[in-house]
Amino acid sequence: MDLRIFTLLTPYFSTSQLLNFTPPYKYSTFLTMSEFQDIAVIGAGSWGTALAKLLSDQGHRVTLWGHDKAHVEAVQAQRRNIKYLPDFCLAETLTATHDLRLAVAGKPVILMVVPSHVSREVFRQVQAELTGEPIIISATKGIENDTLLTMTQVMTEELQAAGKRARLGVLAGPSFAKEVAQRLPTAVSVAAGNKETAAAIQRIFFTDRFRVYTSTDMIGLELGGALKNPIAIAAGICDGAGYGTNTRAALITRGLAEITRLGVKMGASPLTFAGLGGLGDLVLTCTGDLSRNRTVGIKLGQGRTLSAILAEMEMVAEGVKTTRSAWHLACREKVDMPILEQMYLVLYEDKPCAAAVHDLLTRDLKDEDEFSADLN
Repeated sequence: MDLRIFTLLTPYFSTSQLLNFTPPYKYSTFLTMSEFQDIAVIGAGSWGTALAKLLSDQGHRVTLWGHDKAHVEAVQAQRRNIKYLPDFCLAETLTATHDLRLAVAGKPVILMVVPSHVSREVFRQVQAELTGEPIIISATKGIENDTLLTMTQVMTEELQAAGKRARLGVLAGPSFAKEVAQRLPTAVSVAAGNKETAAAIQRIFFTDRFRVYTSTDMIGLELGGALKNPIAIAAGICDGAGYGTNTRAALITRGLAEITRLGVKMGASPLTFAGLGGLGDLVLTCTGDLSRNRTVGIKLGQGRTLSAILAEMEMVAEGVKTTRSAWHLACREKVDMPILEQMYLVLYEDKPCAAAVHDLLTRDLKDEDEFSADLN
């Protein structure tokens, strides 16, 4: 029996029933939504490993690349990522390597999952190995500090400089790595420059526990995924300071207004920010205990220093670096983002958290529909 059919039906039938199972329909129309692919996953952290596991469990042939040779050799030998995602076995259809050429060469699908601050450097090496016109998907949620470009904009710039072509896409939405690896029901969005590429990416990732919606609003999904992280740090500060759920709900709501305001100014659809890549991801990151950005905020709210917090973290909290780039982007676009402004002052100018909260609450009084007016 097809591996994917077996996986999808396991919750409902015994092993003996499955081994003798013959479907009374042509299942390929919805159970085998895509042919198995050779896929490179660039980035062997928790998120990269979770997505590599998702894809390889489906039967895709996945090559997982990491920059640390000893780390990826251990992943390959132990069939686990002990450092970042220790509780999950990896399928035999997954190969871990430190050799970027081996990972990328000839692959029709490439998934970029490295931190935003090294994305350009790594992608420059990736594009050197490209042939044809592969699908390249960004699952990194950040904005480059110096250029203020999103990850697909960085890739576009590098591809144009090298005279190469690719079909670019974005994957975003409320999806903690551990829960994806656990196969807990999850829904995300993918966006690409045209519906055909978005649908192709949708078919690659779709499973019975990982539902995928499509969009063509790449800038909206990227900004939603990046800008929710500074808001999540702010939410963590409120939780760490003991301000309560009223405060958190207000922060999420007004944070979404800020994100949407900047996104629309940069050409995104406002509807994107009401979807999985906007509100969905924002709520998850602001409330979930697995959120690294919220964890940073909680410790700040408890009085810890940022340097001490970051020194003890094994994984990257993208929101710290994104706060800086997002703030400069908001200034460049002349978009009012008061929560983001206060987060910039807290993280980069050592403003006390309590003072930031006070200044937010005592701003000039406004109508709530002032956001709607900004869109007209």
